[in-house]
Amino acid sequence: MKKPLVGALFAVLLLGAGAAPAAAETLHRPAPQPVVKPQPAVKAVDFAGTVALSNCSGSVVRVAASKPTDPALVLSNGHCLESGFPAPGQVVVDKPSTRSFTLLNASGGNAGTLRASKIAYGTMTDTDASLYQLTSTYAQIESTYRIKALELSATRPAQGSAITVVSGYWKRTYSCAVDGFVYRIKEGSWTWKDSVRYTPACKTIGGTSGSPVIDNATGKVVAVNNTGNESGGRCTDNNPCEVDETGKVTVRKGINYAQQTYTIVPCVGAGNKIDLSRPGCTLPKP
Repeated sequence: MKKPLVGALFAVLLLGAGAAPAAAETLHRPAPQPVVKPQPAVKAVDFAGTVALSNCSGSVVRVAASKPTDPALVLSNGHCLESGFPAPGQVVVDKPSTRSFTLLNASGGNAGTLRASKIAYGTMTDTDASLYQLTSTYAQIESTYRIKALELSATRPAQGSAITVVSGYWKRTYSCAVDGFVYRIKEGSWTWKDSVRYTPACKTIGGTSGSPVIDNATGKVVAVNNTGNESGGRCTDNNPCEVDETGKVTVRKGINYAQQTYTIVPCVGAGNKIDLSRPGCTLPKP
């Protein structure tokens, strides 16, 4: 996996009815033009709303139903938790945390510091994601720093869609496309479902763990960057492999992956509380 930087060093150590008009009238009357509704412009992908952790990347995120007065959420990887890698099958919920995050502005400059009140959710089972609840609301962040949260898409990305991986840790972006989806990714003791595989141009590195994967057409977060096969190994730490429905294993050296985030959206309830019992929520439970 794109281990947190400390972890990486340790590893090295998605026509009305009626008669038809006369022919002459039809020939001379211009066809009605379709009404084209203007689409809102999507700004170019930048660093605004991303964060740098001590060892990883992340982003301040919201769902469509989030309110300005809700405590904000930060999205990163499960393997970026300060408590270390969750074991297979382990799910962390509502664990107190005072972790700090450096908020970035559009150009990648440091806008300020945000602080967690708790780890709302974290796991490396089926997916590799963590959500921190902050001591600040979205309204407070926007008022103080003039920065808005990134929105989590409620739908899976399309194959071939252009994406940008935005690393707050490195203050660097990676542009490529969704190459496809992987039934299962296996890396060491962990297995992740329905992962996004990037085209080769996204050569993410250690420290990019937890970076938001943004759909260029919508500006919404569709995945969270988490791993890549570094040296061609087969299903080992830092060398994940692909496993299809039949159990066939494929190794793609140098190819990187992310975990889809649309599955998080149904799990976010009133007040931005992570509620694993909500209808449609399929995230692993403790």
